[in-house]
Amino acid sequence: MSTSQSQEQPTTKKFGKGERVIPHPSQKASKYYPAEDVTQRKKSRKVPRPFKPRPSLQPGAVLILLAGRFRGKRVVLLKVLDQGVLLVTGPFKVNGVPLRRVNSRYVIATSTKVNLAGVDSKILDKVGNKEYFAREKEDKKQGEEAFFKQGEKPEKKEVSKSRVEDQKAVDKALIGNVKKEPFLLSYLASSFSLRKGDKPHEMVF
Repeated sequence: MSTSQSQEQPTTKKFGKGERVIPHPSQKASKYYPAEDVTQRKKSRKVPRPFKPRPSLQPGAVLILLAGRFRGKRVVLLKVLDQGVLLVTGPFKVNGVPLRRVNSRYVIATSTKVNLAGVDSKILDKVGNKEYFAREKEDKKQGEEAFFKQGEKPEKKEVSKSRVEDQKAVDKALIGNVKKEPFLLSYLASSFSLRKGDKPHEMVF
């Protein structure tokens, strides 16, 4: 047994009729403590589950958007992405809905389907990446120029040429397949809405 270990052992001292064990100074509680409690992360028992799309969400299905800027529009599902995100388009020439991502919770899948033959899979893979929809960082104007432009209308954002070309390529293939089916073009161009007395839970989409 080393001398350092023997020195750190508690000692017993007699006080009157009894004895008391006195711990070594290294074993005593610290007199100083932090003024604020140290936050500790709570252990979560939840396990992230992989996204499993509904059986009706198959590529080529016509969906009805329920939220967002284009709510009520009918769109064509191009690809199912990760974490419940869907890649859809109008096509843009038919109803003005461009290539965009939507949450699968805010769509109604219909029984109508569009043939995706001719749509380039490489374009869909490129559009499906997160970097494709990332916003470009704008340089904040400072000084006199920024001061005098405060009251002016904001400049209209221009769509990049690569996005325009991708949209045209997808629209060309889709519209060619849509025109082969009677009334499908007018069906995609029309918007979905409910009127008084309509019962959505009894509708068959």
